[in-house]
Amino acid sequence: MNENVSINWFPGHMEKTRRLIAETVGKCDVVVEITDARIPESSGNAYLRALVADKPRMIILNKADLADPLETAKWQKYYMSQGAAVLVTDCKTKKGLSGFRPLLDKMLSEKLERLEKRDLGATTKRVMVVGVPNSGKSTFINAVSGRNTAKAEDRPGVTRDVQIIHAGGVDLYDMPGILMPKIEDPEASVKLAATGAIGENAYDPYDLACRFCGLLKELAPSSLTERYKIAVSDDDEPHVIVDKIARKRGFISKGGELDTERASIILLDEFRGGKLGRITLDRVKNDG
Repeated sequence: MNENVSINWFPGHMEKTRRLIAETVGKCDVVVEITDARIPESSGNAYLRALVADKPRMIILNKADLADPLETAKWQKYYMSQGAAVLVTDCKTKKGLSGFRPLLDKMLSEKLERLEKRDLGATTKRVMVVGVPNSGKSTFINAVSGRNTAKAEDRPGVTRDVQIIHAGGVDLYDMPGILMPKIEDPEASVKLAATGAIGENAYDPYDLACRFCGLLKELAPSSLTERYKIAVSDDDEPHVIVDKIARKRGFISKGGELDTERASIILLDEFRGGKLGRITLDRVKNDG
């Protein structure tokens, strides 16, 4: 894949989000970054990580139920080697979330010991929670706090201002979802759009589906053959695969032509819903 998917977006609130993060990070003890376990690096944010570099960092590999568990384990090992604490979760079912508070306490153990020695007693832990749109950030906050305070929607960019949610000794600073204004890696934009981090109005479904099929052909070809009962050969161009899906599903327009747009939308929806299997699109380059 040598070309970038045609995506047009530059949300006006992103600059405001960056300012909010810069103003808020100093008030917090820990930064928790929610990532999509299917695309841990693509859904991460280099700008953000540079901004909060001096803070203890926890990376949550969310939606792990949709990702390849072997690849998730590699990412967990990789991020831990980079000095981050890592938690693997599925926030919708709350799987893995029981480990959040113990891991947070471990990260802040030295600070808590100092307070205890000074006889200052318990203190509220202040946690900045960040993540790209649709990573599950709001679902995480609601699950940890036990309330539906944060807005959890599939539509990217729902959160606009900082919300502070009090959750039993932990203050969760819910930051707006943030994406890089320019995605340098051509494949990253495809992965973000395919997983729903980029709004559907920003891309053409057929264009995205073709490029996404190119990724699947390389990383998980069996997901296509098993789900759609089609043959995928090494010589098949991505658009040919979309054509095969449309033909197999009987998506024919009134004029007798293949309805590739409908096939594209179905493909993307079924991937997001896990119907193509547990697939990780980002791979650790050196998992030695």
